Amino acid sequence: MTSGVRKLPTGFGRLWTAQTVSSLGDGVSHAALPLLALTLTRDPMALAVVTAAGTLPWLLFGVLGGALVDRWDRRRTMWVMDAARAVLLAIPAAAAALDVLSIALLAAVAFLLGLGGLFFDTAATAYLPDLLGRDPALLERANSRLRGAQTAMSGFAGPPAGSALLALGRAFPLLADAVSFMLSALLVRTLPAMPRPVPEVRESLLRQARAGASYVFRDRLLLGLALRPAVGNVAFLAVETVLALFAHDRLGIDTYGFGLLLTAEATGGLLGAGIASYLGRRLGTGTALTCTAAVEGLAILGLAAAPNPYVAGLALAVCGAGMGATMVLGPSLRQAIVPAHLMGRVASTSRMLAMCAAPIGAFLGGWLATTYDIRTPLYAAAVLLLTMTAVTATMTGNRRVEAALRAAAAPAGGPDHPASKDPAQEGAPGLL
Repeated sequence: MTSGVRKLPTGFGRLWTAQTVSSLGDGVSHAALPLLALTLTRDPMALAVVTAAGTLPWLLFGVLGGALVDRWDRRRTMWVMDAARAVLLAIPAAAAALDVLSIALLAAVAFLLGLGGLFFDTAATAYLPDLLGRDPALLERANSRLRGAQTAMSGFAGPPAGSALLALGRAFPLLADAVSFMLSALLVRTLPAMPRPVPEVRESLLRQARAGASYVFRDRLLLGLALRPAVGNVAFLAVETVLALFAHDRLGIDTYGFGLLLTAEATGGLLGAGIASYLGRRLGTGTALTCTAAVEGLAILGLAAAPNPYVAGLALAVCGAGMGATMVLGPSLRQAIVPAHLMGRVASTSRMLAMCAAPIGAFLGGWLATTYDIRTPLYAAAVLLLTMTAVTATMTGNRRVEAALRAAAAPAGGPDHPASKDPAQEGAPGLL
């Protein structure tokens, strides 16, 4: 994808601000919640339950959620979900203040937050290409800025703030995240409305959901783009589930130090998001995606073998750089090649595969740590990431990427245009 001369529209600035504010709150919770759970239990499997609960909505409602987003007004979906999550976080905040917080309540709240995130993220992913006119260069620039802000806030600024707020009281990090959601909702409401791709619904919800899922499974490039984060989430959740315990017991890191460890990962992620477009131009998007996936696997291997906090922080920074670049290049490519009327369903199907893999990773990490050693989940994660890199390399190669971009740029209705191969109109004899 080559850089363009067009400017990002004014509405993108408001979307960027909204997601930046929300990401700051997410960063606070990302550091505080594992530490909060540790105040309630030291059982790795109990910690895995809380981690996995937030991903279960994607397993249960992922594809249907995408079909609903393709029916609903995407801007309204985003602000309503943010407002609902702000209200929801008041429940565990009150429970923490009253000293009645429990693992079961944390898991239930994580599930509902995950459900709201399903609808918000899918709607935002589908809204962005509409806002930017599906311009590949603008999509890369926009996703780079969004990813950079998300990484800076949720990983760089948020974790130390979360650790500091937790020191003031268990309710404070939750309240901070609630405020961020409410501010984001107010900003999203000011975004320009976009027309729905399909104004009239003539098919059943299940049939539409099936068509979107089939579109992903029948396209090797889209399937490769979906498999990378799916396998990656098994690996990363296996690491995340035990990371707080690993940092405390093996590296001797205290509560504040854990926030700094996550900040190191975020610093790398910020760098990766910033250089993603350069890597795509220099290596080609397909080759760049393969390289960043390999970097992630090698970095986790370094984390597993880290003898001290400094090496661990460096390994997480390198891993974050690979993840940051991947999360710009992959979504930008998908948004550029998928027809607008399928964007919500394709995005949710791809995200569902990734999120459904996360509980597997969470429980795998807990089981491996309980059965063997606290480092074992990290070594297993590195092997998974490197294996995934080799398997998907040809599926997302440069030739396949360029062919998909040419097809997406072809005149609508032409034989090479994606919309002319809409599985929703072909009966979608796919895998689902």
